[in-house]
Amino acid sequence: MLFYAGLIGDYLKNYMKTRLTYRSDFWIEVVSDLLFNGLNLFFILIVFQHTSRIDIWNEHQVLFIYGYFLVPYGLFTTFFNLWNFTERYIVKGEMDRVLTRPAYNLVQLMLENMDPSSLFSALTGLVIMGYSWSQLGLGLEWYDPLVFVLLVLGSMGIYGGIYIFFTSLSFFSDAPTGILPLLWNLQNYGRYPMTIYNRLLGFVLTWLLPFGFVGFYPAAYFLDRANWGTFALLTPAVGLLFLTIGVSVWNFGVKRYRGAGS
Repeated sequence: MLFYAGLIGDYLKNYMKTRLTYRSDFWIEVVSDLLFNGLNLFFILIVFQHTSRIDIWNEHQVLFIYGYFLVPYGLFTTFFNLWNFTERYIVKGEMDRVLTRPAYNLVQLMLENMDPSSLFSALTGLVIMGYSWSQLGLGLEWYDPLVFVLLVLGSMGIYGGIYIFFTSLSFFSDAPTGILPLLWNLQNYGRYPMTIYNRLLGFVLTWLLPFGFVGFYPAAYFLDRANWGTFALLTPAVGLLFLTIGVSVWNFGVKRYRGAGS
């Protein structure tokens, strides 16, 4: 653990040195992320200019769900930034370099591609949650901060497991699968209440590609504990399950990998 903690520190130092050299790029990324999040927030506000509720959920409840959605999403995009894996590591052969080093290959890839500027998305989510919390007058139990951390970790595990699983398919085909952009669009359904979708889509977003657990279900724990509290607590278990599946398929793919020419 100390070895990997040292690696994280070294990679963060290198990242900051790079960003201090090109400071404008860093702030452009931050502003771009904030504008994108702001556009989604603006869309929600516009919708509630025309209706007082979406299904049974009012404006501040939907804002709270969106705020929660941003927290694990921001943390995920900070540490699981593997969008260009196929092109960079398989087609160009950089995976060979990674495999010659002693650290676990997936950890190396995560550290090489981490994007700390995305943490501002998580911070934005916390601000939105705090505002909505105050408007809704929600109570706070002494264990709620711990539950919140566990839920966020579970949501990150779901993100990580799903994206690692589909990224690992590159080991079995040199051609990009093209499915990651589809997943990115599908995950955005998690920032809205699952009750507004039909049964088929709700089933997919709950059990097959459980993006409902990266936004709605964990947020519903705080919004309506009587109806959703117990189910929301499945989030860490679902996250652990999907992360285990994703890493297992990844490890199998790495064992199958035979170099840039394979």
